[in-house]
Amino acid sequence: MVQEHAAQTKAQPAAAAAKAAALDNQHGAIGKFRDWRFLRQKEAALEAARVSAQMKAQALIAHRAALSSSLENTKGGIPELAGHATTAQVRSHEDAAALVGRTRAIAADQTILTLLNRRIADQNQLAGVYSQWASLIALQSQVLAHGLVLDALIVIGVLIALLLLDGWLQHLLDGPKLDRRQVETLRSITRVSLRVVAVIIILLIVMGMPSQFATTIGLVGAGLTVALKDFIVAFFGWLVLMGRNGIRLGDWVEINGVSGEVTELGMFHTVLLETGNWSDSGHPTGRRVTFTNSFAIEGHYFNFSTSGQWLWDELQVIVPHGRDPYPIVDAITKQVVEATRESAQQAEQEWQRAVPAQRGKVFSGTPGVNVKPVFGGVEIAVRYITRANERFLVRAKLYQAAVDLLGAKPPVQTPQ
Repeated sequence: MVQEHAAQTKAQPAAAAAKAAALDNQHGAIGKFRDWRFLRQKEAALEAARVSAQMKAQALIAHRAALSSSLENTKGGIPELAGHATTAQVRSHEDAAALVGRTRAIAADQTILTLLNRRIADQNQLAGVYSQWASLIALQSQVLAHGLVLDALIVIGVLIALLLLDGWLQHLLDGPKLDRRQVETLRSITRVSLRVVAVIIILLIVMGMPSQFATTIGLVGAGLTVALKDFIVAFFGWLVLMGRNGIRLGDWVEINGVSGEVTELGMFHTVLLETGNWSDSGHPTGRRVTFTNSFAIEGHYFNFSTSGQWLWDELQVIVPHGRDPYPIVDAITKQVVEATRESAQQAEQEWQRAVPAQRGKVFSGTPGVNVKPVFGGVEIAVRYITRANERFLVRAKLYQAAVDLLGAKPPVQTPQ
């Protein structure tokens, strides 16, 4: 076996070198683990072969001892051999023939003893070769085990670095000078970017760099595109929603006819807390509606919120016949202006920042008044700007002021 192995190694040096290089240059933790397991099995097989060779050598040694003892007994039964006489006194021809036969048997046993000694030496040599091979395999498996431990440490280090970077970026983005919408956008983008980079690094460590990288990436990309079409479109929809004209947490939006407040904005889906019809009550219905982010590409959506969630509301008052509407119009307009002055200024500033200055368009948050005659009197409609979450409070306050004005007695006009 040793001679055959040496002949094969000399006949195929290139193949052996290539195989050894492939074993030494394994890429990826999976390949290393597979080779480590194969080497462990090979080491176990070599150990079993070494033990078998030793057991065969022990059996041959026992056989040789028994044969040697029997041969010594046989020699002891022949006086000529036992006394080592130089001349034998043979009494008859029959005795001489028997002595020759026994001598031949003794010579055959001596030959068998020589062969047994050779076989014992061969088995001992074979056991030594198996032991050397097992030691070499154990060294190779130890190198692979160290590589696996190093890969595991690298993966753990990448995960720890990801957590530290995520915490540092979250602390950095929690600055009081940053806008809430910008903070949420940056936080989502940085978290997704860090996770994607960490996943790529871990996959390269676990799977290894493919030999035909471009072909592999093309085939994998085509398969993933077909199998994960909805997820890919949803991911790109998330990128659109993260843009300048997207939506943020807390915005009031309408998606596919459902209006509500954005409570969750993930990479693949968006969750709304339904508020019913936007122009009516705006109170939550208690239902959470989930949409895949593909609506940002394949459909459309309405965002009723700017960074301050401003909206226009309207106050309607009817002045009955017999009352002068103009003093009431002036009083109601004054009440609306005082109640919404701060909100109007903030809304104008945010609108000016949201629209490029070169367009030359000026936004105004000044309340608008509309007076028209209706059945039973005169209708006064005042439109004003307010925050979405303060809408009902401001409206109740203005209606209370309007009721107080209508309930007050008109001043008595003295004739001149």
